[in-house]
Order: sequence, then structure tokens, then C-alpha cells
Amino acid sequence: MGEYILPIVDLVQKELLLFASICFILGAIDDVIFDGFWIVHSLKRKLLACHHHDRVTIDQLPPSKDHNPLAIFGPAWREAEVIGAMVRRCLDHWPHQNYRLYVGCYPNDGETIAAVAAAACSIDRVRIVICDHDGPTSKADCLNRLWHALCQDEVLESISYKAVILQDAEDLVHPQALDLFDILIDRASLVQIPVIPRRAARSIWVAGHYGDEFAEMHGKQMVLREALGVSLPSAGVGCAFRRDELRKLAVLTNGKPFDATSLTEDYEIGLQLTQGNARGIFARLKDRHGQWVATQEFFPDKFEDAIRQKSRWVIGIALSGWDRLGWQGCWRENWMRFRDRKASFAAFVLAIAYLAIMLTGFLYLLQLAGFYQPDPISDLLIAMLGINALFVLWRLAFKGYFVFQLYGLREALWSVPRTLVANMINILAARRALFQYLRSLAGVQPKWEKTEHFHPDSADVRQLRPARTIIRDE
Repeated sequence: MGEYILPIVDLVQKELLLFASICFILGAIDDVIFDGFWIVHSLKRKLLACHHHDRVTIDQLPPSKDHNPLAIFGPAWREAEVIGAMVRRCLDHWPHQNYRLYVGCYPNDGETIAAVAAAACSIDRVRIVICDHDGPTSKADCLNRLWHALCQDEVLESISYKAVILQDAEDLVHPQALDLFDILIDRASLVQIPVIPRRAARSIWVAGHYGDEFAEMHGKQMVLREALGVSLPSAGVGCAFRRDELRKLAVLTNGKPFDATSLTEDYEIGLQLTQGNARGIFARLKDRHGQWVATQEFFPDKFEDAIRQKSRWVIGIALSGWDRLGWQGCWRENWMRFRDRKASFAAFVLAIAYLAIMLTGFLYLLQLAGFYQPDPISDLLIAMLGINALFVLWRLAFKGYFVFQLYGLREALWSVPRTLVANMINILAARRALFQYLRSLAGVQPKWEKTEHFHPDSADVRQLRPARTIIRDE
């Protein structure tokens, strides 16, 4: 039977290699063009702007003339272990005093309510808002409840909030982040600051790959999106929405600006608020100590949790997002949306490539054992494989550069083998998302799944020896 099956395996292996090679080359061309735009943009800034002016820090920005308060929204479901520390950190370390922290809790989550109440100590700047239904619901549903509470406060207290800022329960926020939002929200509908993933010392692989991805995403992709003048997606944390723009959106959505039917409401609302003539700002500024004004966040450190979280991103951005948001008339906007949505197809191609590699190894072992002599690979396919190898080196070097800039040499070196872990997570997440999406077409709506938040002990985190541009954990 082997004399019939092995030739078929040989044929399948070469066809899979050919298909994956063609797809990788097409995807790599898109990436290289994007990288080229970023290189030109960076050189232009350095040669024309930075050559004549020192880089502006947040302390050098002129203060805002609008003195209305800021509202910080923090949805919390079963966050008793981390929410108290987050509230105390905000109250103790934020020099900006003109704000109110709205924490959304659920009636069936008494532990989280108690933790917020104990940390707030009856301070007026913290308001606990109880959702109408038992949890868990979606994050957007909780945010809409906080929005209603804000609107009620504005009427009762005769005040008008300036902006709504989103933060998660475990975030470490730079002390001057509110000052930055307060200044820049006067000029834009959305202000997003960098998100810097942190991890415990033990979480090299799973949690570490988030750092690799965000280093490049918020070091290159968001920077170029703003430079191209296209809409900016929100990261869901470390972002501020202008209050009057949210009000306009709420009028169109029956008083609920955050879409509870979306799995990635943060991504969608960012695009909605910054499309067309509206402006979004991605603010990469440092303080006078050379540290980024950013939000640090701890991402999942378990393989299954990462797959579950990323499958939500894939279905919300790449699959359902295609249906919900469609395309625009501007080629730059469509290019960015295409890049957002190609993740699921890229994961499919990666799975095919890994299968082809395993079949190649299997056939090679048979050849060494003398059981089968595979047909030689064509010169064209060899050339394509060589081109892809160069593209892989280009991609690894580019990613390593951004990781080095943010975390240092050690993490940049780790980012190379971590690529395999990231690929496996993305493949399994895309598979899970695809099945959920197909079930949604049959009427079974995908369920919003909460990301489990954690905050490792400070000693465990400090073992990482992060680069000096990472803000300190106060």
C-alpha cells in the first residue's frame, strides 16, 4: 500500500509548500511596503523635525484651557484581587485631581464591590456603579451602564465631563497619563497612549509574546496609521474619548455608545470616532525622566487563556468586523482594514506551512531509511522558499528591533523563538474563532469571554529587569 500512498503524500507536500510559499510572499510584500512607509516616515521626522527641535516631553505641552473634569471608566467583574490596588494607586499617584473614577460592578459580585469600597474610603472621586443585571455580561454592557451613570451625574450636579477614559482593573497607569489626556483630547476625538505588556519572570513564552506584538504594534503600526491620516482603533485601555463625540454616537445608538453585541467594542468605537474628517491621536510622549507615558498591563500567561482571548480578537476584528464595519472609499483606510483582517487567513496559511514542514521531515526520514525516494523540488519552488526565508529574517529583525527598543536585548533575543509560540496561539485562536463565526451564521451568537486579570508580586515582576523606558511600579 505504501507504493500508492507515499507518492500521494509527496504530491500533497509539494502542493502545500507551493500554496504556502505564494501566500507568504504576497503577505510579505504587503508587510515590506508597510515597513517601507514607516522607515520613510521615521527618517522624515528625524531629518526634518527632530534635527531642528528637541523631542517634546509631556511637561513641555501647554495646559488645556478646558477645565471640565475627566471620567475614568473601569468595568469590573470578579476583580476583587486587583481592583483595590488599582483604585488606591490612582488616588495616591495621580497628580491630576479633576477626575472621577467610575467602577462598574455587578450585584452578584459582592467581593469586588467590597474591595472597591474599602479602597475608595468614601472619597467622592470614586463612584461604584452597580449594573442592572447579574454578571457576567459583556464589557460593553458594563461600559454603557457607566455611561448612563455619568449622564445622570451631569444633570444632577450641573457639570459637563470633558472625556471618558478606559482602564482595566489591573492596569498600571503612568502618573501623568491624565494630564496628557486632558491636554490632547481638546484636539481629537480619540487619544490613545501606548500599551506596554508586562509579565511575571516565569511567564517567558505565553505572556512574553504579547510584549513582542504590542512593541511592534504600538511602536510602528499605530504611528504610521496616524501619519497616513486614517482611523485609529482603540486598545480598550489607555484611551480617552471626547465626551461630546460619545454623546453624538449615543444619540444614534439609543443611548448606548458601546455596542454590547460586538466582541471588540473598543476596536470598533475607535474606528467610528476617528473616521472621515475626525481626528485620532496616538500619543507617544515621554516624561522628563525619559519614561513613556503609557499604560502597563498584565496579559494571560496560560496557553488556553491566550487562545480564548485572541479568538475573541480574531472574530471581532477579522471576521465579524468585516461584516459590521465593511470597507471605506479611501485606499489608505481600506489598506489598514485589510491588514487588520488578514490575521485569520495568515493563521490558516501558517497551519498549512507547518503541515508541509512536517510532511517534508517525514519524507526525508523515509529517504534516509531507504524506503522512499521523493521527487525533487522544482527550481521555482526552491527559489520561492529562499525568498520567504529572507522575508522571515526581515520580519524577525524588524520585530526584534522594536522589542529591543522597549525591553532591551534579552527580550529581543527571546522574541525569535517566541515566534513559534505566537504562531501556535494564533493558529488555534483562528481555528476557534472560525468555528464560532460559522455558528453565528447559523444564529448562535458568540459569547463574550472575560480575560482573567492578575497582578504578580512586585518581586516576581522586577526580576525582568525591564528597559529604562518602562514606567516604574509605584
